[in-house]
Amino acid sequence: MSPVLPHGTLPPYPVVLPSAIAGAMPPFPAGCVWLVGAGPGDLGLLTLQAAWALAQAEVVFFDALVNEEVLRLAKGGCEFVFVGKRAGCPSPKQSEITARLIAAAQEGKRVVRLKGGDPYVFGRGAEEAQGLVAAGTPFRVASGVTAGIGGLAAAGIPVTHRDVNQAVTFITAHDASGKLSERLDWAALSAGSPVLVVYMGFRLMREIAARLLAAGRPEDEPCAVVSHASTPRQKVFVTTLGALVEGGGTDGAESPAILVFGRVVALAPVLSPAR
Repeated sequence: MSPVLPHGTLPPYPVVLPSAIAGAMPPFPAGCVWLVGAGPGDLGLLTLQAAWALAQAEVVFFDALVNEEVLRLAKGGCEFVFVGKRAGCPSPKQSEITARLIAAAQEGKRVVRLKGGDPYVFGRGAEEAQGLVAAGTPFRVASGVTAGIGGLAAAGIPVTHRDVNQAVTFITAHDASGKLSERLDWAALSAGSPVLVVYMGFRLMREIAARLLAAGRPEDEPCAVVSHASTPRQKVFVTTLGALVEGGGTDGAESPAILVFGRVVALAPVLSPAR
């Protein structure tokens, strides 16, 4: 029986790892939960551990940012459960998701919790892991390529360059309510990090740019908005901090998107890879 995918009935991709690699994979016993990173979108950026876990899974709880092509790596008969969270849309509470992971594992199933990017980078993976520990549910983390690195690389933007920056800071801009976080020290971030990478900041990008300007970043600092990073729908919008405050240079940009501020953005026209 082929898996019934949430948005279609595409056939699965069989995962057949060479025996030496398969033998090196950690065991996935019944009643265990794997927190798996699906990467930024490109199927080729999935890790071997992630592919191995999907091939063993009996139920997969997946997020809104997971590329459906990744789901096709699951074995026949796998159950798919959508538990995605999107800003401004009704979505399951985190406590409910964790409870469902625990319940599925207690039924003796091999459970994959599939998250876009990396589970522990602004992905609530650590919260779910804490819940699993409290319930006595065994788990493993299969790290993924985070969008702030792999997604920007696909756009030709390196997060570090020896001639440009010796530090980079990853930020999630909003708090639990979806508003711009008041816990962030914008002055310290502006002064302390030449490159800032902002996750889940698309709706707030003009406000973020205004905060950075007010904190002393120059108006002509290059910045970019990368929509649908590493996928066939990827679009890269390069502008300046001053223009971004007015929304300039971002016509056609859409969520999901990652924002990056700093002189590494100027390398995008040179380093943009062939697609």
